[in-house]
Amino acid sequence: MSSIPITLDGIDSTSAHSSTLAPRKGLSALAVDDEPGMRHFLEKALETRFARVDTAGSVEMAKALFDQNDYSTIVLDVSLPGRSGLDWLNELRLGGYEGDVILITGYADMDTAIGALRAGAQDFLQKPFRIDQLWYALDRAADQNRLKRENFVLKRAVSSLQQNDQVMVGESPMIRQLRKLVAKVAPTDSTVLLTGESGSGKEVLARTLHSMSRRSDRPFVPVNCGAISPELIESELFGHVKGSFTGATDAHQGLFYYAQGGTLFLDEIGELPLSMQTKLLRVLEDRRIRPVGSNREVDVDVRIVAATNVNLDIEVKRGRFRQDLYYRLQVLPIEMPPLRTRPEDVGLLANYFIQIFSRKLRIEALAISADLMARMQAYEWPGNVRELRNFIERSLILGYFPKEDLPLNLNMDDAPEPSDLLAANESLEQVEKAHILKVLSACQGNKSEAARRLGVSRKTLERKCMAWSQE
Repeated sequence: MSSIPITLDGIDSTSAHSSTLAPRKGLSALAVDDEPGMRHFLEKALETRFARVDTAGSVEMAKALFDQNDYSTIVLDVSLPGRSGLDWLNELRLGGYEGDVILITGYADMDTAIGALRAGAQDFLQKPFRIDQLWYALDRAADQNRLKRENFVLKRAVSSLQQNDQVMVGESPMIRQLRKLVAKVAPTDSTVLLTGESGSGKEVLARTLHSMSRRSDRPFVPVNCGAISPELIESELFGHVKGSFTGATDAHQGLFYYAQGGTLFLDEIGELPLSMQTKLLRVLEDRRIRPVGSNREVDVDVRIVAATNVNLDIEVKRGRFRQDLYYRLQVLPIEMPPLRTRPEDVGLLANYFIQIFSRKLRIEALAISADLMARMQAYEWPGNVRELRNFIERSLILGYFPKEDLPLNLNMDDAPEPSDLLAANESLEQVEKAHILKVLSACQGNKSEAARRLGVSRKTLERKCMAWSQE
């Protein structure tokens, strides 16, 4: 009597499924089974999908191979001599292994299936099974891991939704020329170094490069190298195994893992510690990473886009940045021009931000007068596009643009008269709102200072401003 394959989600894997995907370039698989015939079957089946396939007849043999190689997929028998596959799978997951694992057995029951799920297997097949059933399980497992990485990336993006709304806005000759250069550079996998002043839009440029690349359907993972402590940045990028240092109570996957197949954007690369620069150079050369505390190297398929607002030539001369890493990053250098050099783009950007924030904050858009536009175009914008963006957002929240000359600060004198703000039958809530807006205006939008003057916590003030933006 033929056996019925079992899958963890209850799907009957006996349904026909053929291998429609090309071999997984550069990826390796490990098949573990104590039966020579089954090992041979698995080896031949996996060779159609993986660049390299190794086999082992026991957990001890498998561990020896695992410690020396990077496997994206493991097909593992439950019943093995000496030690069970379930025990080893538990150990693998506790050690931080995030690859695909398909468990197989000749003696399936519900308890075994539940144990496989709890141990972290993506699928569970009962012997004998056909090759198309194995391919089906492999595809499902790969999809699950892909969704896991994408969900992680989406969660990281929540805190920077406004950045994600930005595109390369502008029609100045500089921006037009930049678009042509990006169109040539984006389809390659070469490393790109973006330079430019703070706030000029380097992350927007990096996202544009990613969206126009062949990796556009894979993750874009940004990381600010200057915002992570030197002690944690290696773990943040490469991951760590459980117990590798004090506080490492669980295994952790690094950002290289979550950017697999996509783009890793290393912002403020000039802030990277020298010790980490050496390790990053090795990754760029070998395309392999070693998690903290691990003796295994892991292959990575990630495009690196780095950015800096400091002069790396000077940093190299001062001994604060490795010269070899600088040359390795500067395969394709692109400079983002400051906003003051393209005043013709100020109006386009300002109106773009007005549309973005009026829709996002659900408030009425403001019109920019000809006089204000002339002043904005003549202004130097030391904070570049970020300063313009913040100015537009602040003006929309308060409901008016400044009257005085630049720099564009919102002063008490700029605010409309109370009679303009409140109707004769104003409510207590309206009076409170008007007073808070006036204090915010006097503090030039500084919420911490406004909260201090009002005698409330910053959290309370932010909650009220958020409620008004959703009215």
